[in-house]
Amino acid sequence: MTLSPFPPDLTGPWIMRQTWADLTFVHWAVDPERVAPMMPAGTRPDVRDGVTYVGLIPFVMQRAGFGRGPAVPWLGDFLETNVRLYSVDDEGRHGVVFRSLEANRLAVSLGARLAFATPYTWARMSLHREGDVLDYRTRRRWPSPRGAGGRITVRRGPVIAEPDDLSVFISARFGLHTRHLGRTWWVPNTHAPWGLRQGELLGLDDDLVAAAGLPGLAHEAPASVLVADPVHTKFGLPRLVADRG
Repeated sequence: MTLSPFPPDLTGPWIMRQTWADLTFVHWAVDPERVAPMMPAGTRPDVRDGVTYVGLIPFVMQRAGFGRGPAVPWLGDFLETNVRLYSVDDEGRHGVVFRSLEANRLAVSLGARLAFATPYTWARMSLHREGDVLDYRTRRRWPSPRGAGGRITVRRGPVIAEPDDLSVFISARFGLHTRHLGRTWWVPNTHAPWGLRQGELLGLDDDLVAAAGLPGLAHEAPASVLVADPVHTKFGLPRLVADRG
C-alpha cells in the first residue's frame, strides 16, 4: 500500500502542538522479523517491498505546548534524536514506534516517561549549522547505557519536487503506537506535507541504534538520507488498539 503525503483530518481536541525544524532522516532497511518482537501488542512492522525500516532522526523541537495554550517557556524548545520503527495495526493505522528519544531537557524526559511511557532519555546535545551543513552531536546522561550517542553530519541538498514512495513511507507517518498502562495506544497527529530535500551524509558515528536493540546496523550504508523543512504539528487524543490474542 502506498501512503499519502497528505494527512487525514484530525478530529477532536488537540493535546499537544509543536514545530519540528532542522530535521534529518537517516534510514536503514531491515527484515521485518528482526523488529517484530519490538512492536507493541496489536501492531506489526509496516512493510514496503518486503522490508521495513529503522530511522535515526535528529532535529530541533520548537514552541511545544499543550492543547491550544501558549508554548511552554524554555522547556518547549530542545534538541531531540530518536530511533524509531514503522508500525501498522489491524485497523490499518500507520504509525511509528519509538525505541528511544534523546532530549537535552531532563524535565521533558521525566515528564514524557511518566505521562506517556515514551522512552525519552536525558542527553548532552548540540547542533552546529554552517551554510547547508548540519552537525548534530549527542551523548546520553540518563538512563543507561550512559555515554550512548554519536555524531551525524549532513549536507542539505535540493528540494525534492516529487518524493518517491520510500520517502513518503518513512516521512508521512501521521500517528504513533505506544504501550502504556498495559494497553497499546495510537496517538494521531497532523501537519502539512513535508518539504523534503536530498541529504548527503558526510559523517556518521552512532551507537544509539545499537543501544535501541539493533547492533551493527549503523555501520551499514543507509538506504535513505533526507533533510526536511520545518513543519508545525498537532497531536490528537490517544485511541486504544485492540490486542490480538
